[in-house]
Amino acid sequence: MAITKRDYYEVLEVTKTASAEEIKKAYRKKAIQYHPDKNPGDKAAEEKFKEAAEAYEVLSDTNKKSRYDQFGHAGVGGAAGGYGGGMSMEDIFSHFGDIFAESFGGSFGGGFGSAFSNFGGFNSGGGRRTNRGSDLRVKVKLTLKEIAAGVEKKIKVKKLIPCSHCKGTGAENEQALSTCPTCKGHGQVTRVINIGIGQMQTATVCPDCNGEGKIITKKCSHCAGEGIVRDEDIITIQIPAGVEEGMQLSVGRAGNAARRGGVNGDLLVMIEEEAHPELIRDQQDIIYNLILTIPQAAMGSTVEIPTLDGKAKIKVEAGTQPGKVLRLKNKGLPSVNRYGTGDLLINIAVYIPENLTKEQKEAFTEMEKSSNFQPTNSIKEQIFSKFRNIFD
Repeated sequence: MAITKRDYYEVLEVTKTASAEEIKKAYRKKAIQYHPDKNPGDKAAEEKFKEAAEAYEVLSDTNKKSRYDQFGHAGVGGAAGGYGGGMSMEDIFSHFGDIFAESFGGSFGGGFGSAFSNFGGFNSGGGRRTNRGSDLRVKVKLTLKEIAAGVEKKIKVKKLIPCSHCKGTGAENEQALSTCPTCKGHGQVTRVINIGIGQMQTATVCPDCNGEGKIITKKCSHCAGEGIVRDEDIITIQIPAGVEEGMQLSVGRAGNAARRGGVNGDLLVMIEEEAHPELIRDQQDIIYNLILTIPQAAMGSTVEIPTLDGKAKIKVEAGTQPGKVLRLKNKGLPSVNRYGTGDLLINIAVYIPENLTKEQKEAFTEMEKSSNFQPTNSIKEQIFSKFRNIFD
């Protein structure tokens, strides 16, 4: 079931016009309010802590904020898993450690070291290391029809997956994997330094297990102790309606597996649009160039035109001039943010025959003598106005 994400501005309780400093202050406030050290064992608070970090990660970045303002969560990968949907506590502390240092320096009674000394095995200066796999990038081509409705795509990718023989541990068997004796499985070692005003405790990555907390005595014969192998995988991607060329979606944890456990990277999906043989996209609107014959334009006609979901018949009034635009409401593309649907715009053009028979020339000569075939000043102005608007 899809999870509906809250608006990032709502999460941080700021407006769209908030400055970078206001956004940063709002994030500090939320981080202090929901920090796990202040809410031990409270899963709801932990989720709000992660949610605030995800919101700040986007709104503090000028480019990401711009895409979010224009496209919503889909514009920054939120519609397909999102950046923050897979953020671990280690990710958050690693990304925003400087802000936490400012925020928690005097908020927990023991200063910066107290606030970060130990949370769930993670530490800003060490702690059990959680490996993360690398991201994968793929391009997906979509037709305008698929973009209009949204689509599920299944793609085959070559990626790193957990080794089936050792189940990703890197050890040949269970007996070949043991707790690191140096750090006792914590992944970090601590030491106390005497300073002039007291003592300071520091933590660093365990040098023997490289922060993993485990020692392999016999490596897996299938993956050489890496815990991962390269293979093909079929990944299902849900692409929302209204995406655009160049937009990037993110499928959380669908990238490469991490060495010896940990979390997968993300799958980054770049959108490409296939050109339609008759229709042209202009943001959410679709444009069709309808070419009429002289009799059709002069006498009026009912013609059939293509749409994104089939064919439609429209009536062209008698005396329709070239450059006139007819509009079919809501026959365009939906906004990726679901803020409405574009229109189908039909640009009228008139085909002038390039070769005429003798009889046709005589017929046109007779018609030219009639005042009905001479444009009025009003018609001239209308046609010129359309031409002039092209350069405005």
